[in-house]
Amino acid sequence: MRTYFDHEKLDVYQLELRFITWVTALLAKIKQRPADARIAEVSDQLDRASLSALLNTAEGNGRRQRRTRAKFFDDARGSVTECAACLDALVAKGVCSAEETDEGKQLLLRIVSMLTKLIERFDLSFSSSSSSALVREEMEEEAIEDEEEQ
Repeated sequence: MRTYFDHEKLDVYQLELRFITWVTALLAKIKQRPADARIAEVSDQLDRASLSALLNTAEGNGRRQRRTRAKFFDDARGSVTECAACLDALVAKGVCSAEETDEGKQLLLRIVSMLTKLIERFDLSFSSSSSSALVREEMEEEAIEDEEEQ
């Protein structure tokens, strides 16, 4: 595949495209089943959220300011978790089985993990608070070890 833009080189973007391909097939199957307005709402929301994740990832990667990039990646992560909730709703409503949604949920887990790492990379306040928490944890562990030795 030829790439023209930087966001096309991101593994997470490619995985989001893969999820859209997967979810499009699932939505086509759902549309063949007996119609229910409430199911249509969940299906439409799932379709919109999957597209929103992809678009926010692309737009975020095109931003130059670190915090702005992190915000778009965080928005994408929110859309991905929304997709997971929509899949859960389809199972809860008896439209799909958990087995039918499992592949999609696995893709979403990977996407969330990748987006979280991008957010950590670009959001300085997140990484500094994470670093502080790690330092505190290490200090607490050392104090516990010291107490055990005595």
